[in-house]
Amino acid sequence: MDLDLVIRNGTIVDGTGAPRITGDIGISGDRIVAVGEVDGHGTREIDATDRVVTPGFVDLHTHLDAQVGWDPMLTSSCWHGVTSVVMGNCGVTFAPVRPEDIEYLAEMMESVEDIPARSILDGLPWSWQTYGEYLDALEQLPKGVNMGGMVGHCAVRYHAMGDRSLTTEPTAPPTDQDLANMRALVDEAMAAGALGFSTSRTLRHRVPDGRYVPGTWAEPDELVALTSVLGERGRGIVECSPRFDGEGPAEPRVESELAWMQAVARASGRPVTFNLSQTRDQGDHYRLALQLAADAQAEGLVIRPQTTGKSVGVVFTLGSGTPFDRFGAWEELRGRPAGEKLAALRNADHRARLLADAADAWPGMDAFFLVDGDPFVRLDNDPSNSLEARARANGTTPVQVWVDACLATDGRAALQWPLLNQDLDAIEELITNPTVVMGLADAGAHVGQIIDASQPTYLLTYWVRERKVLSLEDGVHKLSGQTAAFVGLEDRGVLRPGAFADVNVIDWDELALELPEYVHDFPHGAGRLVQRSRGYDATVVNGRVSLAHGAHTGAFAGTVLRSGPDVRS
Repeated sequence: MDLDLVIRNGTIVDGTGAPRITGDIGISGDRIVAVGEVDGHGTREIDATDRVVTPGFVDLHTHLDAQVGWDPMLTSSCWHGVTSVVMGNCGVTFAPVRPEDIEYLAEMMESVEDIPARSILDGLPWSWQTYGEYLDALEQLPKGVNMGGMVGHCAVRYHAMGDRSLTTEPTAPPTDQDLANMRALVDEAMAAGALGFSTSRTLRHRVPDGRYVPGTWAEPDELVALTSVLGERGRGIVECSPRFDGEGPAEPRVESELAWMQAVARASGRPVTFNLSQTRDQGDHYRLALQLAADAQAEGLVIRPQTTGKSVGVVFTLGSGTPFDRFGAWEELRGRPAGEKLAALRNADHRARLLADAADAWPGMDAFFLVDGDPFVRLDNDPSNSLEARARANGTTPVQVWVDACLATDGRAALQWPLLNQDLDAIEELITNPTVVMGLADAGAHVGQIIDASQPTYLLTYWVRERKVLSLEDGVHKLSGQTAAFVGLEDRGVLRPGAFADVNVIDWDELALELPEYVHDFPHGAGRLVQRSRGYDATVVNGRVSLAHGAHTGAFAGTVLRSGPDVRS
């Protein structure tokens, strides 16, 4: 049998959690046709001796909805083995939309997810009104990876209710006609292939004028009515950014949020997932959420928290900004290009001013962790690696530690300020809990502040290879087969005959993160953080090699992922 591509003699980790094997992968067209021993020849062959061969990774939680318009490779995700992404999380989507509401949805996305509205407006074709037309428009764009999306509550509610959907407090319930209109919009989206329905209830998500995004204060009966559309079609998931935040203890809010999720899961029969992370100021609220989700599972309901395997926090670089920018000479450099700032650090007189003006910046410096790539990029927030700890150990100041790191790395050093998942023990507890799915990487969102699209590489290098908290089989399963199956993509995320040929060939010993970098490659020169990796010899998307050693091959083999068909009426 002649094949289009054969990957030879690799250590195959198939994404199901099954033990690894040594063998070949045979690919014809966009499908895997053989796993194990492949006798036929391939038009192209990849020698995977001493390499790990995995499915392409499936990222459940992205906000790449805008970036698809100008970055068909969806960087940085593609540099970390991701071959399929799910967009439309947290209720914020670009469809359905009336022409006169386009600018409002773009501004809402900027306000919630920190993606510049100007880039959004000019970077997308905006040739759609319905969700189905939106998916059709995605079909026309070049795609280096596979992409699908959920229909968002914010867009649906604003389309049906206009300004009445925006409130500063729990008011303005929909009328019966409003609810009927919203159900029709969700149904159209699901009929067209939406992967589910998402909503936002966190108090952190607001529109530019300060009001909460549409759906924040929706009553459980509205959520049940809208998600029941998914139940009627028998497909799709429900995703939520929950309201665990607020004044006072978090536990009562956890209980009330999980209560409506149980009502939704019970009425719709569909899986529900929600964002979950640990923070010190909320105590053990995440443990209560885990327990309530497990209790629901025992009842036969599918409610699964999703988390990330790393701390979520603000990343500082010379290009983006530093925690010293409020001090004298540092403030003068704010907004200047990274190269100009580095030149100032290299100038002895200017450096002396910078060091003197921030010499007393000690309070809070124990919360900023140096990421300098020595000997490799670490993101585990080791207390001994904080600016304060380094300064005390060196008999110097936090600003001197930062300046020295910038000079030693030609300006490539970074600082991490963790805000979510602040404690390693809590992260370990979350990623090893059987009810939790991996997600929350937020690729494409908060582009000037965080860079969590690298989650797959970090999970494999830190939690699997270094800490050995997860086996290689478990780690790959959590990034591929488990996430694909959860969102209903049964032929993705696994290496077996008949599955789509999304594959990674990984040099396991060389797999590593690169230092993050601040670049200006969004429309109108808007800036963002990116992060590359080392060790991915090849990433295959639908049977075609899309990246080789991190470089795009020119192939655009991605497709739009759609749910369906209906499995019951």
